[in-house]
Amino acid sequence: MTSTRLTAVLLCAVLTAGCQSLWNGGTNVRTTDAAGKSGTGELRTDLEPLTKRFAALGTPERARWMSGTLGSDRAPGPSTYWIDAVITLPESKIDELKSAYSPESAGKAPDVVDGLRGELPSGSFLTSDRLDQAFAADKWFAKAYLVPDDRALVLVATGS
Repeated sequence: MTSTRLTAVLLCAVLTAGCQSLWNGGTNVRTTDAAGKSGTGELRTDLEPLTKRFAALGTPERARWMSGTLGSDRAPGPSTYWIDAVITLPESKIDELKSAYSPESAGKAPDVVDGLRGELPSGSFLTSDRLDQAFAADKWFAKAYLVPDDRALVLVATGS
């Protein structure tokens, strides 16, 4: 075997082992911690930051939400922000969103930060790709869940 080919084989073996470590629950701290949500832990109720970012909300009645950044503060460069929110909407807005975006049962509750889990409504969560797209705007991407019986919308959003 030539030294170039041997080097290539060894390089492939090292890269494969490294990837397997990441995919199989390896202990690479940057991989397991970097995607985590960090924030102040403050449960907020102000509406303006939400309505400013997500025009499709219209005029919500109230909201409980938390926010922060993804990853580690040690990483240089621009931050990616997250918002998890439980928003109460007028019944007419819930009906409008159901009619326009035809959401269906998600089969599970949204994955929100611990401090907001107690705020999640207990009904069936409805979602669709089109509903998600309605709340994606200006560098923000969202997973949106409607709970019509509680007049609630749950947003799990990231943006910059």
